[in-house]
Amino acid sequence: MVQRMPTVLTVGPYRFVFFSSDRGEPIHIHVKRERDIAKFWLEPIELAKNLGFADHEINRIERLIAEHREFLIEAWHEYFGA
Repeated sequence: MVQRMPTVLTVGPYRFVFFSSDRGEPIHIHVKRERDIAKFWLEPIELAKNLGFADHEINRIERLIAEHREFLIEAWHEYFGA
């Protein structure tokens, strides 16, 4: 089974994506840069997993998520259904 990864937002080198298999999990976003990836819960914003990002980047990504949180939540509901 091929897993789709729709990009919902790009800011600088960071791509904010969903995995098509994420249906049924609490609302979250994956953030990718090259081979690094992190997963953040959106309600509330909290780091769930980090594979490769330095701490200062995680802090920057968390600020970007806070800035775009409402958009990301809306995109989740559009993609996965309410």
